[in-house]
Amino acid sequence: MIEKAKQYIETLFAGDSGGHDVFHTLRVLHLAERIAAEEGADLETVQLAALLHDADDRKLSPETHENQGNARAFLASQGMEQTKIDEICHIISQISFKGTGSTIPDTIEGKCVQDADRLDAIGAVGIARTFAFGGSKGRKMYDPSEPPNLNMDENAYAKNQGHTINHFYEKLLLLKDLMNTDAAKRLAEARHRFMEDFLSEFYAEWQGEK
Repeated sequence: MIEKAKQYIETLFAGDSGGHDVFHTLRVLHLAERIAAEEGADLETVQLAALLHDADDRKLSPETHENQGNARAFLASQGMEQTKIDEICHIISQISFKGTGSTIPDTIEGKCVQDADRLDAIGAVGIARTFAFGGSKGRKMYDPSEPPNLNMDENAYAKNQGHTINHFYEKLLLLKDLMNTDAAKRLAEARHRFMEDFLSEFYAEWQGEK
């Protein structure tokens, strides 16, 4: 089923250039597997939740977001029992960052997947994905006259159209301290420092100091 899920998301995200492509999902899968091994989580549950975590993301598939139609349809097509489908979809529903409305997953499997998804949002790859997504939505790279909004609830965060540098302060730089597992906390440290170094260099170059 894992291989079929990989094939499904490869088709589902074909052509994406905004940072939520199949490679993002596979990185989340590999990170989640690594964290799950250390945390003693159920591996297949983690794998399927990781592979399908963006299948019904509000940004990518708003028409299926509420009922998780894509994830449920795929799992049902594989003959999975309803209780297991509900378990995996429950995990997926708790993964996303939603500003002050974000959720801490109530299972170790959910914590592993959420941490993996958040790790892929920071560090070098996270920086690249952030600018790719901003560009795909026509957002400005940076505007010093627009300060970040640091207290957005779920609705405000979903509607936010601020420039890309603000996103570092509104989400990315917060993630290190929101990791659930010890494994993810360790991995987040270096990625967080890389982002801080990037921002220092960005501002220096922006202002013509380098």
